[in-house]
Amino acid sequence: MTRALRAALAAAASLALLAGCAASGEQGGSGTATTPAVDARPLTQLDLYPDPRAAEGERTAIVASDAVEPVAEHPAQTLPASVVSHDPDGDRDVVVDDTSRVLALDLAGSLAATVWGLGLGDTLVGRDMSTTFPGTEHLPVVTSGAHAVNAESVLALRPTLILTDGSIGPRDVLEQLRQSGVTVVFLANEPSFDGAAQLARDTGAALGVPEAGAALASRITDDVAEVRAQIDQVAPSDPEKKLRVVFLYLRGGSGIYYLFGSESGADRLILGLGARDVAGELGWEGMKPMTDEALVEANPDVILVMTHGIESAGGVDGLLAAKPAIALTTAGQHRRFVDMADGEILSFGPRSARVLDALARALYAKP
Repeated sequence: MTRALRAALAAAASLALLAGCAASGEQGGSGTATTPAVDARPLTQLDLYPDPRAAEGERTAIVASDAVEPVAEHPAQTLPASVVSHDPDGDRDVVVDDTSRVLALDLAGSLAATVWGLGLGDTLVGRDMSTTFPGTEHLPVVTSGAHAVNAESVLALRPTLILTDGSIGPRDVLEQLRQSGVTVVFLANEPSFDGAAQLARDTGAALGVPEAGAALASRITDDVAEVRAQIDQVAPSDPEKKLRVVFLYLRGGSGIYYLFGSESGADRLILGLGARDVAGELGWEGMKPMTDEALVEANPDVILVMTHGIESAGGVDGLLAAKPAIALTTAGQHRRFVDMADGEILSFGPRSARVLDALARALYAKP
């Protein structure tokens, strides 16, 4: 993750993603279709739409399994490990000599999933609120509803190492923890499939298990390539027939509506689905408050959303009533919204292939 993108994430977090997440527990009719059973057959063997633009109504994308499978069980560690911490104010050399009590914290829960995928899940002593995969339920949450790190909660866990990527903060709290004697390492975390593989390598290096890091990176890359090969067989090859897709971040109770563009992670996800990232095509960068003009100009065929996000907006009906411009788009007219669990849809990491597969099924296969 570049420093510019990290800054964009932090800004978005403080202005909307953070404040808005406090409202993620708001309830309202989701307006989404009944959750379908997951068909175990490959994507290419499902009953597909001849033209995915002919689909009608809302869909929920469900991963076949949200478990994170380790590439090794308790891999032998070589410590101390010398790594470069990509701090927001500049790189610094850091020596990691104790990984007995680890906190891996970021906005999407990707870091904790990566530690788990390396086979070192038993070193985790706490979690961020986005870390929800099986096996982590018992871990205390050290970030608030605004994804802000609580220094007292962290120190109470006596961590020896904090891994983060700069997407959560506040920055001064992390510096306070470092000054208290906790080793803090900022890892680059580009929100993309290649970034997920690199994060596996970098996390493995920081934890003294570079071989496991390389193995996890290879598995992520191979699994994503396999799913993308299937998507290539079912997605239209003609650019004019490809689905036009945008990603909206919603927190309706807080009046928050963000359109994600290039370098937000949503762009890589949409392109990986064999679709067109129309927000990026219009020059929309990062994560910015949605404007009616931008959405009407984008005119998406499908709108991707987080499950709690669409719920907080009162479901599709509530969203269309609150934002009539969305109703003017092709997606709005045909109610083509695909929702996915908040902790999964942008969580590039060990589950990347399953997330991509689940979304592809929702886009191309009939219910």
